[in-house]
Amino acid sequence: MTDSTVGQTSLYLEDLEPGRRFETASAVVARDAIKRFAADFDPQPFHLDEHAAEGSFFGGLVASGWHTAAITMRLLVTSGLPISGGVIGAGGELVWPKPVYPDDELTVAVEIVAAKRSASRPERGLVTVRCETRNQNGDVVQIMTARLVVPARTASVTQ
Repeated sequence: MTDSTVGQTSLYLEDLEPGRRFETASAVVARDAIKRFAADFDPQPFHLDEHAAEGSFFGGLVASGWHTAAITMRLLVTSGLPISGGVIGAGGELVWPKPVYPDDELTVAVEIVAAKRSASRPERGLVTVRCETRNQNGDVVQIMTARLVVPARTASVTQ
């Protein structure tokens, strides 16, 4: 089952059982946004200039992986994981198996992998999520596995 979380109330540790899935809204990656992000944060020729990018490994202008990660985060926060208190990271891993090109439309599929209440801080726990960012063709362009700090609805240790 995949949940649509648009307009959903805040989620707590008790709501995030392993196997639960979420799907975000989508975002189109504009050519000028690729160049702006790159100019500020990853000024490499294949992110800044179409002509230079044609002769690159990618064969054309592509978004920075960090830009893809930023878009993923925006989608998670605005339409993917309405966690009470926000999406607070405690580490993780990123993989970019395919590039993101201008006008790609990205969505994120999220799966709860693990959820565990903290023994020392029972008012919260750690939730591990696997997020696959996909383009309009269903190609996975980013895989993020992240550990999130999530508040519990109650400090009870009965989970």
